[in-house]
Amino acid sequence: MRLTIVILLICATSLPLAAQTRRATSNPDEVPAVSFRPFFRATTEWLAAKQTFDAVFGQSRQPFWGGGVQVALRRGIYFEIGASRFKKSGQRAFVFNGQTFPVAIPLTATITPFEVTGGYRFRLWPMVIPYAGIGMSRYAYAETSEFAEAADNVNTAHVGYLVVGGAEFRVHRWVGVGVDVQYTRVTGILGGGGISRESGENNLGGTALRLEVMVGR
Repeated sequence: MRLTIVILLICATSLPLAAQTRRATSNPDEVPAVSFRPFFRATTEWLAAKQTFDAVFGQSRQPFWGGGVQVALRRGIYFEIGASRFKKSGQRAFVFNGQTFPVAIPLTATITPFEVTGGYRFRLWPMVIPYAGIGMSRYAYAETSEFAEAADNVNTAHVGYLVVGGAEFRVHRWVGVGVDVQYTRVTGILGGGGISRESGENNLGGTALRLEVMVGR
């Protein structure tokens, strides 16, 4: 009788443990076949046109803010659409004998990237998911100055490419935090005049460190 009671107690206590084990091993199957995941993104970008942005804003490292949505498939493939924005006021400048001289004329520049990315998420661990992707980026660039003629202001856009790699950290079943590095190259906007032409700088993109908060499984 005592032996029977002991066996029953062992079975009773082992059932929840067995259920937990099954749930843990079935986690990959609990990931939906298709997941739509909106996100918010904060970016620090080291703009490739260093001398140009140093002259206008005092530094080439600038913040971007944005968001978008990611579509993630269970097998690891993902697609992402995102947009961000940078806007800042500085001053015009010119280059003479390799030296940059500000002219104290106010200038406001706005950069609005629109990006489409595709890649792969490597589900090697349940809480950390490395990923890598490539894509296209459309940069809209506007430049205005209070004392400039209308023809001197700039409002244009051009398409380039991007590569990105990083990792997503699952902090909750429905929340992930991603950290990655992205390189973007967009030519055709800078280099036609002003400091960028004198400096030989034609890439409006650069290298960015990005932090994003994503909602979804």
